[in-house]
Amino acid sequence: MGAKEWCLLICLALSGAADAAERQWRAVDVVLDCFLVKEGSHHGAFASSRNTVKALLVLKQVPVPDDGSLEGLTDFQGGTLAKDDTQIIFEASVNLVQMPQAEALLHADCSGNDVTCEISRYSLQARQEAAMETAAWFITNVQVSGGGPSISMVMKTLGDAENGAVLHPTLNLPLSPQRTVQTAVEFQVTARTPSLDLLLGSSVSLPCGFSMAPGLVLTNVEWRLQHMGSGRLVYSWTTGQGQAKREGATLEPEQLLLAGDASLTLPSLTVKDEGAYVCQISTSRFRAQQIIQLHVQARPKVQLSLANEALPTTLICSVTGYYPLDVTVTWTREELDGARVPVSGASFSSLRQSTAGTYSISSSLTAEPGSAGATYSCQVTHVSLEEPLGANTWVAPPEQGTAFGVLFASSLFLLALLFLGLQRRQGGLSVRQLCVRTTGNRAQERGGRRQQMCEKPAGVCQGDTHSASCHHPPPPVPRRPGPLQVRRLTVETTSSTSAQIFHLEKTDGTWKPPWPQARPQRSWKETAAPSALPQTLQPKQ
Repeated sequence: MGAKEWCLLICLALSGAADAAERQWRAVDVVLDCFLVKEGSHHGAFASSRNTVKALLVLKQVPVPDDGSLEGLTDFQGGTLAKDDTQIIFEASVNLVQMPQAEALLHADCSGNDVTCEISRYSLQARQEAAMETAAWFITNVQVSGGGPSISMVMKTLGDAENGAVLHPTLNLPLSPQRTVQTAVEFQVTARTPSLDLLLGSSVSLPCGFSMAPGLVLTNVEWRLQHMGSGRLVYSWTTGQGQAKREGATLEPEQLLLAGDASLTLPSLTVKDEGAYVCQISTSRFRAQQIIQLHVQARPKVQLSLANEALPTTLICSVTGYYPLDVTVTWTREELDGARVPVSGASFSSLRQSTAGTYSISSSLTAEPGSAGATYSCQVTHVSLEEPLGANTWVAPPEQGTAFGVLFASSLFLLALLFLGLQRRQGGLSVRQLCVRTTGNRAQERGGRRQQMCEKPAGVCQGDTHSASCHHPPPPVPRRPGPLQVRRLTVETTSSTSAQIFHLEKTDGTWKPPWPQARPQRSWKETAAPSALPQTLQPKQ
């Protein structure tokens, strides 16, 4: 293959690459339904419908990326309106500036977003220069819903009324042969998104870009924070020098001058950084601004615990370290069939705020698990969470352990009565004192308190009434609900000549066989007895 053939292939390849690059972008007309604010009305925020009239804004031949969806799209055709029609059509050329967010404006309807467009008169900063101008200026504010871009454009009218052009009946401005007010965009300020949600402690870059016509000079960039009725300067750039009023705030001068990027970077966000940030760009002739809302968030932490095990059981759901203030706490109980049933009757503690600005609160609920027990869940809904955050715990029925312990102690009590009855028949014994010592789960936690249930028939006490065998028992300690365990069974019997004390004690999970044990009293004297046999106590002479 010769050199000519190689050159031909290279030219064809370059031509195909150029065609592919040309197909990626396409100049189209972007048509927006707008409102024109009447002269004398309040400027700034979007005006009310009483102070506006309908208008149409046509951005002529805006370059946008073409992904194949622009096939069949036609340009705007003017001149179809009747001569007596009072509708206002602004035809704006964008040849002097860049429109990086034009694609969002073009596809807003297809994306299901609404576009709010408002046009109003604009006054030049230089009064002397404005007095020499015969043209008129307008500023257009465009906002795309759903988190879309926000654009402010300063437009200058074209045409000369002295050349016999037809004037618009309302604006008194010259009209083109297509009966439109021809303008050119000379300055625009854009925010890629009007609102940002960031977590506490993270970093953020607040987007703000601009583009200006040749001949204009950038003079000042200011970032201000407005929050709860107060404002403060965050960052200022003037003629090549930047000054940060907030620690760590930065703005790249190279990007500012070369690419028209005035984005502000803030590290380590705190609650005090929340608010509306105003990006204001000033040139030698124009000034425009954009507002970005910054919302700082902190995800809550959820912990579920039991306040007490005694009846009634109280659950506490602690929600800590969240921001902003609004939070929702819901309780549910899982039934035996797996269904979750909402539970009402919860109470809340007072709100607490930390030094970092985050909030904490607790929710308390009295649990009613029923006879089979239940699983309780605490769910927290907050703006910082994509889905609710929850915690759960199993609440056992306390009456099960108590009923088992009472039944076990009652059985031992009846067996002891049966045993004493047999002994009484054989040896003529009489019951002098019967003590059943039990411990419960709450008693063990409180230092091993034990409850005595004693019975002393009348006529069995002799001698000194203040002796150990005839003392009056202390008032019973109120028994708390919980698992009941018999730790020691003491049976004291008496006959006409002797007294015996039998102990049945449980250690290490096993019951020791019964054996007699001497219990010396002041009113009785001790007699010798084998260690394996009951000791005998004889009354004093």
